[in-house]
Amino acid sequence: MRKQLFLMVLFISFGFTSCKRSKPNKSDIEIGFNQDTLDVGYTYWWPESGPFLGQCGDELSLVFSGTIIDILEPTDEAGPLYKSQKGFIKIDRVFKIKDLGPKTYANQQFFVSDCFDGLDLKKDDKVLVFCFDYENDLCIPGGKSILKINTLDDPLITSIKKYIDADQNATKIKKDMELWEKHGLDDALHKILACAESE
Repeated sequence: MRKQLFLMVLFISFGFTSCKRSKPNKSDIEIGFNQDTLDVGYTYWWPESGPFLGQCGDELSLVFSGTIIDILEPTDEAGPLYKSQKGFIKIDRVFKIKDLGPKTYANQQFFVSDCFDGLDLKKDDKVLVFCFDYENDLCIPGGKSILKINTLDDPLITSIKKYIDADQNATKIKKDMELWEKHGLDDALHKILACAESE
């Protein structure tokens, strides 16, 4: 009888401990996508692009991975300001959403912007995308803000998730410097790393 009671308590204890779920990370965002398209403005006049902007790392507003589904021909639609080239991305996973009130990302499955001119990208490429906000609306500075990745489980995704989960503390991805260097982002990472380490 004691042996049966002991086994029963053991099974119940095991059941409770195995049902405990670990707390999800900030970058583990479950999205129920809708079929709408998110149209993001191109801040072509910004001097920097990529995930590491500013002296100490401006807050990212939207980070996602996806697949390019179309890139249109460049046009002079933007006049003398810049060459406009629209690209469309089907969003696969979202890693960061900043609250921008009514302009907050609202689960759109598709992304479009006219910042694709000069990027070595084509249809079916997998990408990792970094958006910021300007005047309380989502924006993208083009250039290194859309990075080609090999798979939707690319090491860059692991690194940016660590950065997001650590509230954009660059010291948490210091060991990933070579990864970012391949995309020409090591200087930007060094800059915000120096800021984080001086605090």
